[in-house]
Amino acid sequence: MTHVADIDCAVLGAGVVGLAMARKLAMSGRDVMVIEAGPSIGTGVSSRNSEVIHAGIYYPPGSLKARLCVQGKQLLYDYCDEHKVPYQRLGKFIVATTPEQLGKLDQIATQASLCGVNDLYRITGQEARRLEPSLQCLAALVSPSTGIIDSHALMLALQGDAEHHGASCIFHTPFIGGQVEDNGLFSLKFGGTEAITLTANCVVNATGLSAPAVARALQGQPNHLIPNTYYCKGSYFSLSGSAPFSRLIYPMPDNAGLGVHLTLDIGGRAKFGPDTEWIDSEDYHLDPSRAASFYTAIRHYWPQLPDHALNPDYTGIRPKIVPAGHPAADFILAGPATHGIPQLVNLFGIESPGLTACLAIADAAYAALAQTEMV
Repeated sequence: MTHVADIDCAVLGAGVVGLAMARKLAMSGRDVMVIEAGPSIGTGVSSRNSEVIHAGIYYPPGSLKARLCVQGKQLLYDYCDEHKVPYQRLGKFIVATTPEQLGKLDQIATQASLCGVNDLYRITGQEARRLEPSLQCLAALVSPSTGIIDSHALMLALQGDAEHHGASCIFHTPFIGGQVEDNGLFSLKFGGTEAITLTANCVVNATGLSAPAVARALQGQPNHLIPNTYYCKGSYFSLSGSAPFSRLIYPMPDNAGLGVHLTLDIGGRAKFGPDTEWIDSEDYHLDPSRAASFYTAIRHYWPQLPDHALNPDYTGIRPKIVPAGHPAADFILAGPATHGIPQLVNLFGIESPGLTACLAIADAAYAALAQTEMV
């Protein structure tokens, strides 16, 4: 007996990765519904980040983060050109401000080359100051292919593409739970104004911070393959007055992130962040007192930062799947080859460079759906 599902593909989550996945599925000819708990697209991780197009420099060679960032960067630039999504290829400096950090620049350059990033070059502190007179450093790595993007415009374009190919989006519809049925369909329960239950042939879990919890609520898959969730909060402060730099300025990275860096938005406004604060639950409150550590960190590379020049802006939370003190985990695209359930893919730990890699993640997740055997 053939069982007919209410919908073909249910994409849970309307962030940048969910929308990219919906576009990929819809353009392949599948009937897609994007189901989002929030009031609109991109209200979570996708709208609370630095809006940087990363080059693929920092990630372990051979990792999904490295491969999908390098692939995704070019896909994203091409997509922006084709769809008139605002971006600027500003370039960035990774700066060494102490003698101890000079060797680290060489290590970063070597790692980047192993990841397929071949456009980095090193300059002296004097050369850096000629290009950025406000900058203080002993040397810098230049990444000319790093850029910035209007992330909301990108998500609108992805949504438009998906809907043009027949996809639909519904909002205010949180996923409550469900199960994998014996007939191969997925039974999915949603809340909101009116609770509903739908069956689907295919499920993509692209819910960002909620992805492990959503996976656990979809019963019938192996729990031991679902990672835990850890919340790593980052605060951002904006700069009063005009930006002192024309490029992005990054200090040395740490285990949890890339340090308090200077980025610019499409309008030319300067902002600093994120810092690192491990928290126990989802909380976007910005504590203004955190500015003190920002002044200290920023003045390592911009000593002239005036007092009282930083204004609290916003916070974001990195969807970590390992706790504090551990090296950052790789992306996990858990498809049938991982858990043995056809037509299900869970996207875990999609933190930076998820925005840069969104189109490449969608391609990889689409390929993972086609695999049916556990490896």
